[in-house]
Amino acid sequence: MISKTCKYGIRAAVYVASQAGKGVKLNVKDIAKEVDAPEAFTAKILQILNKHRILTSLKGPYGGFYIEDYQLEQPVITIVNAIDGTSVFRECGLGLKKCSETHPCPMHDKFKAARESLRDVFQHTTLGQLANELNQGTAFIKNLV
Repeated sequence: MISKTCKYGIRAAVYVASQAGKGVKLNVKDIAKEVDAPEAFTAKILQILNKHRILTSLKGPYGGFYIEDYQLEQPVITIVNAIDGTSVFRECGLGLKKCSETHPCPMHDKFKAARESLRDVFQHTTLGQLANELNQGTAFIKNLV
């Protein structure tokens, strides 16, 4: 449903959010390492997140990416909207272009329920909440080695 780019974007935003109270600005290399993503790919994703004001960046020798307090209250769906758009919550589970209530695919009803449930989770979960779980050690954003 959501793209790999979007998954990396969520992981990157959560990592940056987890560092919010420390007053640090993170560089692309460190963020990419923490989220197990290629550095150039991470840089492009971070540019998108900055453009949509999900994260903030500062250029120069003391620059980097960081998140401000108000940005911690953003729901995860803002990242999905910035990277994938809202169509991911309307797409057919089998990829049909004309799947609808009147012309459903065999998975229509089940997939519609799953999409709506996922959208609800993304709408009601903030970056700050996910960052807290990461900081408490109850959740992880990096693959096991």
